[in-house]
Amino acid sequence: MQISVQGHDLYAYTGGKPFNPAQPTAVFIHGVLNDHSVWILQTRYMAHHGWNVLAIDLPGHCKSEGTPPQSVEEAADTVIALLDALKIEIAALIGHSFGSLIALEAAARDAQVHPGRVSHLVMVGTAYPMRVSPALLDQSVSAPFKAIDMVNSFSHSTLAPPPSALGPGTWLYGGSKALMRRVLASNTQVNVFHTGFKACDDYRGAEAAMPQVACPVLFVLGSADQMTPPKAAQSLIDLCKQPKVVKLPAGHSLMTEAPEGVLQALKDFLKP
Repeated sequence: MQISVQGHDLYAYTGGKPFNPAQPTAVFIHGVLNDHSVWILQTRYMAHHGWNVLAIDLPGHCKSEGTPPQSVEEAADTVIALLDALKIEIAALIGHSFGSLIALEAAARDAQVHPGRVSHLVMVGTAYPMRVSPALLDQSVSAPFKAIDMVNSFSHSTLAPPPSALGPGTWLYGGSKALMRRVLASNTQVNVFHTGFKACDDYRGAEAAMPQVACPVLFVLGSADQMTPPKAAQSLIDLCKQPKVVKLPAGHSLMTEAPEGVLQALKDFLKP
């Protein structure tokens, strides 16, 4: 589904179902060098069980036009503009890693203009501050393929998924590396790897944003996550008015390493 947002076409995967204004909506936001496909298992289920699903490609990534967001705040404005464009009255925001910060900032900003529009906030594989080492920031420009290898080494706690994920014989590390290379190649004008990492590293707004969030917040954390260890989310949990925490036996790529656990956490949290 292509939606005109801020003067450009923004792509959103809908799980194969048309948008139905009578249904609740869930917006899924990916992390650095990812796209909508990282949510494929969770979004497909929700789209066939009473939800509008909008798993977006951020601007300047893959199927979405526009300029890649230079900051978490800029990306959050895009998410809010998406809700406005489709006249969505109630939405759950679900983000992974970089996307979790975007979802948080969007929920906080939208609460000031449309109180109650964001009904739920889900932060998967999150941390604050979300620091990126100077060496990795440099390599995202000077040696991006090497940096991709490093990120994938830290993002996975297993090489193969459980039976429910993607299919037998899937190599999680290789599949993720191929996805990241494809996303990097999707924009020849801007290095979306470095841009996304720098936006994560620069973001300082979470301590002000979290108290503005009035809706329930779910933290889905990987017990073996080396990119955003569970303890790195504690400052946000402490600031949250209505926190729920689910820890899963997985690394940073929770949606494929623990697909059923992530889906079950979403189902339990989002049910009426």
